[in-house]
Amino acid sequence: MSRTRTVSTASPPDPAAAPGGRVGKQPSRHRANTATSWRNSPMRKLTPWLFLLAPLALLITFTYVPVGNMIYYSFTDWDGVSPDRNYVGTENYTEIFTRPELLRVFAVSFYYLAASVVQIVIALYFAAVLSFDLRFRNLFKGILFFPYLINGVAIGFVFLYFFQDGGTLDSVLSWFGADTDHAWLGSPESANTSMAGVSVWRFTGLNFVLFLGAIQSIPGELYEAAQLDGAGRWKQFRHIIAPSIRPVLSLSVILAISGSLSVFEIPYIMTGGATETSTFVIQTVKYAFQFNKTGLASACAVVLLVIILVITWIQRRLVPDEKVDLV
Repeated sequence: MSRTRTVSTASPPDPAAAPGGRVGKQPSRHRANTATSWRNSPMRKLTPWLFLLAPLALLITFTYVPVGNMIYYSFTDWDGVSPDRNYVGTENYTEIFTRPELLRVFAVSFYYLAASVVQIVIALYFAAVLSFDLRFRNLFKGILFFPYLINGVAIGFVFLYFFQDGGTLDSVLSWFGADTDHAWLGSPESANTSMAGVSVWRFTGLNFVLFLGAIQSIPGELYEAAQLDGAGRWKQFRHIIAPSIRPVLSLSVILAISGSLSVFEIPYIMTGGATETSTFVIQTVKYAFQFNKTGLASACAVVLLVIILVITWIQRRLVPDEKVDLV
């Protein structure tokens, strides 16, 4: 007897269908609805602020609150110890701008400003040279950057013995038969020039690293195209390197101006502000901790802050940032 198989043409049951005729849940549609609800939820907008909560708390606590207190103290006669803080209005600011000896210290900043120009030129030169393939370039990079890693107080003590009478500099000069009868820290011009040279030695490495990082971010294809066109090192620097590092160069100028106005460590350790080497910051520190005039010192700090902000704003207006597209 033959058996006949009956082939069913009915479609298989829908696995998503549930007994009783009800359709089961759609997982993909559920996930889409969940993602949509998360995008519109208030927690999604609040999450970035939760990550910023700790940094903002530290910034406000240790930056903006002290600055606000400093501005408040500048309008008082507080001595830094007594709980009494009498409001004196703009008397501290009037004293700053009516006493010539308080503003004469800004002349010392010109020595360090000139030194900043020198260190920017030296750093830019070595950054451009060492950006190319040279032997021992990593060694020279470390030598240039190493002084910036040393503590400023240690540098002050080292060069204090370096410039003293009969010290290291006089010993080296005597080997070449040069006259060593010179007090390097004895006159205002010689002392300020010597300490400005120390700042060049210390901070050249910082500018060098900034310039080198900007130069190394330039695509290598531009150098290859320039070499195929017959451009030498100078033309590569002029038309490729210089336009690309303009924002970093602008930043270095701002740091140089603000740094020359707020010099403290090197002259304070080496001379203590004697022989007309006192800077505005050294004078401010003396008012606060030596003469117990915290209100006047706070006013000096506010004036210095305003000067730096105004100079920075002027520099940004005169030399605005330009978007450089080299590729």
